[in-house]
Formats: sequence, C-alpha cells, structure tokens
Amino acid sequence: MEKRSVKYHRGRLGEALREEIETLVEGELADPRIGLVSVSGVHMADDGRSAQVLVDVDGDDAEADRSLEGLVAAREYIRHELADRLRLRRAPELFFRLDRAEREKARVEELLQRAKRRSKARAQSAGEKA
Repeated sequence: MEKRSVKYHRGRLGEALREEIETLVEGELADPRIGLVSVSGVHMADDGRSAQVLVDVDGDDAEADRSLEGLVAAREYIRHELADRLRLRRAPELFFRLDRAEREKARVEELLQRAKRRSKARAQSAGEKA
C-alpha cells in the first residue's frame, strides 16, 4: 500500500511539471514544427523516473504529428529546464502523447444531440400518422 504523502507529492510534482512544460512550449521553444499545443495533463510513474505528458494540438492529424516530432526533438532541453526551474535532482524522462479526449467528448455529445433530434422527429411523425 502506497503512503498517502508519496501519492500527494507525486500529484503536486505532476501539476508543477504540467505548468512549467506549458510555459516552455508556449513561449520558449522556437521550433517551427510545434503549433498551437496545450498540455492537458502529466501522469507520473510510480517510481517518479518517467512521466507521460498529454498534449492537445489544434489542427489536423498531420499538424499534430509535426508538433509531436518537435516536442520529442526538444525533450532533453525541456527536461534540463524543468530540473533547473523546479530544483529537481533528476527530472523525469518525458514521453509525449496526443490527448484526443476533448475531441472525442465533443463528437459523442454531437452524436447524442443528433440521436435526440431523430427520436423527436420520429415521435412527431408517428403522432401525425395516428
């Protein structure tokens, strides 16, 4: 069983990493491949040696792939800056993943609205026939 303090520390560190990575990506990385990227979350491994960085990219899949390439190329710079800014002895190894949760959520909501309209239209047409 994991101690509560360790879990709390890992959560705080993950949030601090998210904020600093977002600051770096928005203002300091000059790679032209990186488009409009926002960091939606950071999931720390249990041992704290690695972290998955979930990023959301505005644009199509090709632009998302280019942005991920740019982030992977800048991984070591980001790691070095995180160690300096957060005064970490060892910054975790970063793995960037595309986060499509918001788009999937919007798509599900759109499909639900469409299904509601269809059922409403069917009920009205059935009422007119009777």
